[in-house]
Amino acid sequence: MKEVSGNPEIIIPGFKFAGIPAGIKRSGERDLALIFSESPAVTAALFTTNKIKAAPVKLSIERLATHKKCQSIIINSGNANACTGSPGLKNAREMIIKTAEELGIAPELVCVSSTGKIGTPLPMGKIKKALPVLVKKLSPLSLNHAASAILTTDTVTKLSSKKVKIGRKTGIIAGIAKGSGMIRPGMATMLSFIVTDISINRTALYSALREAVNRSFNRITVDNEMSTNDTVMMMANGNLKNIPVTMSAAVYNKFKGALNDVTYDLAGMIAEDGEGATKLIEIIVRGAKTESDAGKVASSVANSMLVKTAIYGQDPNWGRIMAAAGYSGAAVDERKIDIYINKIKLASKGTGTSKESVARKTLANKKILITIDLGIGKKTTGVLTCDLTEEYIKINAHYGT
Repeated sequence: MKEVSGNPEIIIPGFKFAGIPAGIKRSGERDLALIFSESPAVTAALFTTNKIKAAPVKLSIERLATHKKCQSIIINSGNANACTGSPGLKNAREMIIKTAEELGIAPELVCVSSTGKIGTPLPMGKIKKALPVLVKKLSPLSLNHAASAILTTDTVTKLSSKKVKIGRKTGIIAGIAKGSGMIRPGMATMLSFIVTDISINRTALYSALREAVNRSFNRITVDNEMSTNDTVMMMANGNLKNIPVTMSAAVYNKFKGALNDVTYDLAGMIAEDGEGATKLIEIIVRGAKTESDAGKVASSVANSMLVKTAIYGQDPNWGRIMAAAGYSGAAVDERKIDIYINKIKLASKGTGTSKESVARKTLANKKILITIDLGIGKKTTGVLTCDLTEEYIKINAHYGT
């Protein structure tokens, strides 16, 4: 596994992190992570819309609905603790209780998250044995260790941060994420944990997080699969001691902008690290009647296996893009559609321009831009995805074996 992208020594005042191997993964890699705030933090979260939810998701939803604040998040990888019945709920609760005991805080201030293979009981003996070591490893400098401990089939750790000027003070927003397969818009498509030292009320935090997720994590797709464990959780501990940000505050848009930057960075890393992927593909749809229609076309093209395999094979087959737009369910008019690959116009008003050979050369690039102009409106949106390769099949044919 490659090391973390970006600066591994990001410090977020008032937060400590840890990530260690607990023996949950056969590989011996880090698989148990801890995020800890020195004081209870205002917390907002979004979870999978899958009707089948893992035990840790159920418990975290329940806790945040009641308590609104969180001081620590315990996360394991290598095991999803999903579809494990009442024993799974018992194990998730025990993770919360044992973590709280080790930290010396109330169990109500601990949330839990898991990721990995579905349907397998958690190895609680290993987790309980590792918890004291995990707590001792807590450090302001270990965000990168936590980032690596939450990964499953990822090939790189994913970490992003952004400084924000709040009056005369400077705060920071930092986030980690995991995601490589089972990636599909629908909240949240992966795991992400975001922290900030900026003081902000919960209504404003939740609103900002929802908007950021809709502009980033809900606009990526790898394989059109949705997990049972998807979670995005954000903690704001107020260590900056600024006047709490509200939705009506002048700095609220600045806060949102920084958060959007962090989540978009992480979303791009997830799409680029799609299982078996060799190319990051950005799909921009413009000229739609509604933003919803633009999203439908972008998602339809992004999820088309024929488009994804064509890009992998460096085949500028714009007909596949046209077909995906046609069955997207959006309002389209073939006679008005223009299609571009890497800014080379391959279709004009629904017919070919005979520039495939020029476009083919650019498909050797690692980053590909597909632009579709529907020509019937003014709305625009975009989606990030990746190509589909033989390696994706190898990874998922033997996942968990």
